[in-house]
Formats: sequence, C-alpha cells, structure tokens
Amino acid sequence: MSLALSIGFLAAAGVFLVLQRGMIRIILGFVLLTHAVNLLIIAAGGVARRDAPFADGDTSMAADPLPQAFVLTAIVIAFAITVVLATLAVVSKGDDDTEGEPQIRALDSDANNSEANNSQANNSEAKKGGDLK
Repeated sequence: MSLALSIGFLAAAGVFLVLQRGMIRIILGFVLLTHAVNLLIIAAGGVARRDAPFADGDTSMAADPLPQAFVLTAIVIAFAITVVLATLAVVSKGDDDTEGEPQIRALDSDANNSEANNSQANNSEAKKGGDLK
C-alpha cells in the first residue's frame, strides 16, 4: 500500500511541476516522474521475497532480473535527459518566450502608481475641504 501511495505522490507531484512555467520546475517534475515510473516497474516485477537469480535449487523461486535491468536502463536514460534539459535551461536563461510577464509587471506598477496618486489626490482634497469649513 505504501509503495502505491509513493508512486501516486511522485507521479502527481511530477505532473504538477511539469505543468509549471519555470524550466527548473519542469526538470524536477521530469525527475519525479521517472522515479515514479521506476518504482512502478519494480512493483510490477513482483515485490515478494525471492532468492537470488543464480541460486541453486528450484528456479521458480528465483528473482526475475528483467525489471531490475529495465529500471537500471531507465535510470541511465533519465539521467542523460536530465543533463540535456539542465544544459538547455542554463543556455536559454532569459530567452524564454513567456508572453505577458513584462506587460503584467508594467501593468501592476502602473496600477500601483495610479492608486498612490489617487490616494494622494483624495488626501489633498480632504485637507482643502477641511480648510473651507
């Protein structure tokens, strides 16, 4: 049960991070997804306690080395892809085409400036109105 929960948690966190905007978050999400898949492959290979694959005796109780070989290969491939993604993140820093971020920042600063100007104008009008009484 705990293996299934950890697979689900890793997969959910990985998907959440992959759907984010930042490249580092996408890379971390990819890493979490690969860990979830590796755990899933090991779980599908059988979690029952078995003997070593080269044990003398009954071969029906020998552990199947195929899922372990798949996971080892998947770890190497995932590491290579992670290095490539990290290299792309470093090289393309600041070159991403995230639309709207500079405009949103400019709009936020304009809105803050206009709110400050409005509050100052209201304060000065209130003072003038107080002088007339």
